[in-house]
Amino acid sequence: MRTVFDKIDKKNVPQHVAVIMDGNGRWAKNRGEERIFGHLNGVESVRSTLKAALKSGVRFLTLYAFSTENWNRPQDEINALMELLVTTISNEVEELSKQGVRLRTIGDLDALPSSAKIKMLEAQEQTKSNSKIDLILALSYSSRWEITRAIKNIVDAKIPANKITEELVNEYLCTKDIPDPELLVRTSGEIRVSNFLMWQIAYSELYFTPTLWPEFSEEEFFKALIEYQSRERRFGKISEQIT
Repeated sequence: MRTVFDKIDKKNVPQHVAVIMDGNGRWAKNRGEERIFGHLNGVESVRSTLKAALKSGVRFLTLYAFSTENWNRPQDEINALMELLVTTISNEVEELSKQGVRLRTIGDLDALPSSAKIKMLEAQEQTKSNSKIDLILALSYSSRWEITRAIKNIVDAKIPANKITEELVNEYLCTKDIPDPELLVRTSGEIRVSNFLMWQIAYSELYFTPTLWPEFSEEEFFKALIEYQSRERRFGKISEQIT
């Protein structure tokens, strides 16, 4: 009997998949629990998604973990999320290394509490030699923050306007050495990109699922890959030019 994984064309797996992990709060509310209960259970979905990406041959997996706008949430929730981040990284880093996972981050790490920043930097150092998959956590990240930062740095570098190209802008983004995502997945039924990798997803395939993040499984990830493989990627051309 063929499984969902068996239906994936192993020759057409996206190199980079980005995921907006949404729905933890609603999942918890549906169960009469506090929002942090959803975040706690969402950690298992991170494990499942990483496992599915490794199994599929995805080379880069970016997870939208905490946006710059998330700092506007209630302070109790922010504190719980930061504590969860530190605890999870501490518990998972050895296993990540065993699996060949290189942990990376994009975003304003200086905005994180010192304990979270230190733990993230330690984990990145510990896993920097791994090369099976790059797991990229977007922390205190937003595209508008990233692009504004890039413009400021270009101005500070005194680069003349006639020298500014798309390639140069790329060099000033957080993702300068990471390929653009071919596939963006968002859970929970919301149909928007929420200030996430807006420059990088210019030609990404978008996949929206009603599944709340704590219920997102390996099989759900495989379904997203299958949907991606059913689409024709033309990059502005017509079908006849790419066949």
